Amino acid sequence: MAAQDSGLAGVGTREELIAMLENKARLLRWDIVRMTGLAGSGHPGGSLSAADVVAALYFQVLRHRPAEAGWPDRDRFILSKGHACPVLYAALAETGYFARDTLWTLRKLGSILQGHPDMKRTPGVEISSGSLGHGLAAACGMALGLRMDKRPSDVYVVLGDGEAQEGEVWEAAMFAAQNCLGNLVGVIDMNGLQIDGSCEDIVSLEPVADKWRSFGWHTIEIDGHDMGAVLSALEAARDHRGGPAMIVARTVKGKGVSFMEHQVDFHGKAPSPEQMETALAEIEATGSLG
Repeated sequence: MAAQDSGLAGVGTREELIAMLENKARLLRWDIVRMTGLAGSGHPGGSLSAADVVAALYFQVLRHRPAEAGWPDRDRFILSKGHACPVLYAALAETGYFARDTLWTLRKLGSILQGHPDMKRTPGVEISSGSLGHGLAAACGMALGLRMDKRPSDVYVVLGDGEAQEGEVWEAAMFAAQNCLGNLVGVIDMNGLQIDGSCEDIVSLEPVADKWRSFGWHTIEIDGHDMGAVLSALEAARDHRGGPAMIVARTVKGKGVSFMEHQVDFHGKAPSPEQMETALAEIEATGSLG
């Protein structure tokens, strides 16, 4: 991957590509569980729910050069829900931005992998994030600046559904449509849970796809764990140049670990050592890693 601008090398059919991306997503989940388990802290639930989208982006869709992190024509990725950084760190390590062993230093004093992404410390991180609601606005600025500079780059941003209750998200949505930012693609990770409970009970976003359409965004709604659908949606959103595109990805909090799925407790609670070993074995039993 480090020698390429994008995509998995040597992949044959579409079915083979999807299978390889599924394996990559499984590896990201394994890394997320081990990282947070060893750290004894972190946010596994929302990291696991975003693994399929992040795998499709980093291993196929994004144009990037891990050996040349500052390549001017790279695509930009913003993890607006920065607390889910374990999934981003796993993807960065697997694509070659830093050594894989670095993952096991998550949240340790002096580590380059802190509890939220830090653009000044972590290779491959485009913007420090974690103060919820800011990522889409920053992505708008990046997309507009890249267009003004006549760069071929696209900007991708992943938001949380609880995060999308923030007013700044919708201000940015209006700005993107007003400026016809065809180089901007958003993904909202609709796992249904936020730190205080159900998003539906706290501040409902529904009908979320209709809301984005009414704000002038080309909107695609998918099962966020169907890799074929994820890849097709990202490609369609990228190729839609008439304005910004939003993918509403219906996901499961804690996806891939049975005792974490649909459990709000694992929004910000790491697995115990015993739970970590159980979860790692469960992920390994479902297929190949990487």
